Amino acid sequence: MTPQQLAYIHAKCFTTPRPWTAQEFDDLLQNRFTFLVPSEHGFALGRSVAGEAELLTIAVLPRYRNTGIGSFLLTSFETKARLRESQEAFLEVSDDNFPAITLYQRANYKENGARQNYYKAPDGTAKTALLFRKFLI
Repeated sequence: MTPQQLAYIHAKCFTTPRPWTAQEFDDLLQNRFTFLVPSEHGFALGRSVAGEAELLTIAVLPRYRNTGIGSFLLTSFETKARLRESQEAFLEVSDDNFPAITLYQRANYKENGARQNYYKAPDGTAKTALLFRKFLI
């Protein structure tokens, strides 16, 4: 997938946090620690460093949600992280993104913190980021 395709899908999926630009995706993909899990209707983008993997973002086009693509992407992210010798995976999610929270909980991620006022919504209100962690070994 090109950075433009990633930015298009991301923009269809997010307003909070704000959608990432093609340039931001291009910059991330140039980093040797970053890895992409592409799908026809979505993607997961991760980073693996020093035994820890971070799910930077995961996106599934709205009309393809609830079809198993999100679970597939998350599982594939974990597989790639393990291949990069990551022992733990981390992620953050807006506290009002209930479908994503459900996905992570079903995949055995455990909430382990919060960042108050971390995201800024389009209307200017602040949103809390919930932090999740999962051991991969």
